[in-house]
Amino acid sequence: MCGIFACHCHPDVQKFRSTAIRMGKQVKHRGPDWSGNHTANNTILVHERLSIVGIDTGAQPILSEDGSIALAVNGEIYNHKILRKRLHTQYPFKTHSDCEVIIPLYQEHGIDAPKYLDGMFSWVLHDKKQDRLIAARDPIGITTFYMGRSSSTPGAVYFASELKCLHPVCDKIESFPPGHVYDSKTDQVTQYFTPKWLVEPSSIPSTPLDLTLLRETFEKSVRKRLMAEVPYGVLLSGGLDSSLVAAIAQRETLRLQREYAKKQAALQSGAATPQTNGATNGTSQPTTNGDVDGEGLAGIDEEYHLTDVPVLSQLNSFSIGLPGAPDSKAALEVAKFLGTKHHSFTFTIQEGLDALYDVIFHLETFDVTTIRASTPMFLLSRKIKAMGVKMVLSGEGSDEIFGGYLYFHNAPDKKAFHEETVRRVKNLHLADCLRANKSTSAWGVEARVPFLDKEFLEVAMNIDPQEKMITKDKIEKYILRKAFDPTALPPGAKAYLPEKILWRQKEQFSDGVGYGWIDGLKDEAKKMVTDEQMVEATIRKDKPQWGDDIPDSKEAYWYRCMFDEHFPPYCAETVMRWTPTWSKQTDPSGRAIGIHEQAYQEGQEAKK
Repeated sequence: MCGIFACHCHPDVQKFRSTAIRMGKQVKHRGPDWSGNHTANNTILVHERLSIVGIDTGAQPILSEDGSIALAVNGEIYNHKILRKRLHTQYPFKTHSDCEVIIPLYQEHGIDAPKYLDGMFSWVLHDKKQDRLIAARDPIGITTFYMGRSSSTPGAVYFASELKCLHPVCDKIESFPPGHVYDSKTDQVTQYFTPKWLVEPSSIPSTPLDLTLLRETFEKSVRKRLMAEVPYGVLLSGGLDSSLVAAIAQRETLRLQREYAKKQAALQSGAATPQTNGATNGTSQPTTNGDVDGEGLAGIDEEYHLTDVPVLSQLNSFSIGLPGAPDSKAALEVAKFLGTKHHSFTFTIQEGLDALYDVIFHLETFDVTTIRASTPMFLLSRKIKAMGVKMVLSGEGSDEIFGGYLYFHNAPDKKAFHEETVRRVKNLHLADCLRANKSTSAWGVEARVPFLDKEFLEVAMNIDPQEKMITKDKIEKYILRKAFDPTALPPGAKAYLPEKILWRQKEQFSDGVGYGWIDGLKDEAKKMVTDEQMVEATIRKDKPQWGDDIPDSKEAYWYRCMFDEHFPPYCAETVMRWTPTWSKQTDPSGRAIGIHEQAYQEGQEAKK
């Protein structure tokens, strides 16, 4: 991840420049590798860089050849090599960055440029000749992005990766909507990502289930996200989603090792010359600077295979939990089965409690579920960064797509089930995407999420939702499990996962790291918040700035107070609370859903 800050149409941009740079420094944790800024007309772009691809030449903001277009990006463009080949006009690329292709795409397609991108991103582009600013965010909002205005500079518009960059200079801030693009020509934000399942959620899909297509599309999604020139790994909780990601990543790692070995053997025999060199996990050496075809650059080809990447060291996997946590035990079993180099970390309840203030500062939310799950992830990311790993794959998004949360057992019919999955996917940028992005970025680590791939979403969200419904014979996420079950694979194919992991019941991350974690949070909240404070907030005697958004538990009250210490009241408008549907429970923990105790037995029956 990188960090960006931008302001367009500032009345005195030169005077504002030092403030803009200081605002950019508020997210230097997202981009510890380099800093850059660019000023043109009345616009300034500030960038804090985390180098993953094009590590030697990808400093930002990136400028066009004549310097008239400046670009600041947070994210990864997985199809950049393919896009280079499809440009109508040859473009003189100056860097090996996957993001540079956005400039010629803008030159050819204007505000339609985001439609062509396959990746996770938020970016700001300034065209000096037209004095035009374009800003865009990826379809699901994997990368965090905000837009602000200030009553003291009414003609200006501000953009940033995090709230903490904007609230010192803006008094109105909103989350930039995923799948949208802003154009200063119209001063409007318009939607560019418009699949039918998203814009017409009441139109129920009827596409028959194709387990092979589902599996192969997801495999492509994982492969493309291994595009990197730095050490990387996988977050492995031991649950279904992260385990599938790890299984596919390990298969691709071993494939690349075999290919590299063949090239080395050919080189020694004099039969061929390999196109890559280097020896570290994920390192690739581009061959030419500005090669239009992208040969020698890290990325995927037209068949969605990684190219120009040398031998990888053993794939690293990471897990965290309280001592004896359910997830930690399952993760170790998966790692042994796959042969990854596994790193299992533990934390204490006190260490988690001590981190909460910082977690809320980085997460910029007071949502109970997000904070519960983010704290272990925040602690784990620090360990990962200390080991020299800069990028990890993670399993976010699956539960939203397939209705994996336990409350989906209560869905009344397939129409309601489908509409709820669409709602959850649309809100991911305020929940699990926000958690994954900011928990890791706090320590300069990038998280990539294969389940939220555009192509995979098109397949998975258009399946007849009756296939996703949870029944007596079908455990949650049955079709995803079945797609990777040995019975659905070609004859003789190697199993992806141990059977007990493939059919393991859903554990929400904040539960799986150890049931004592949530209990510890609740116990501490009781010490920090009195009954009187809860009553006074409810009758509006205390905390008038909260308005009607009154916390319904002491734990929620405690988090909101810490949020208020970091951010002014109007920032609360960017926060969404995660609550289960079709449930009388106010606690969002998976354990609060009654079905939790019986689902493992259902899974044993379903796999038959």
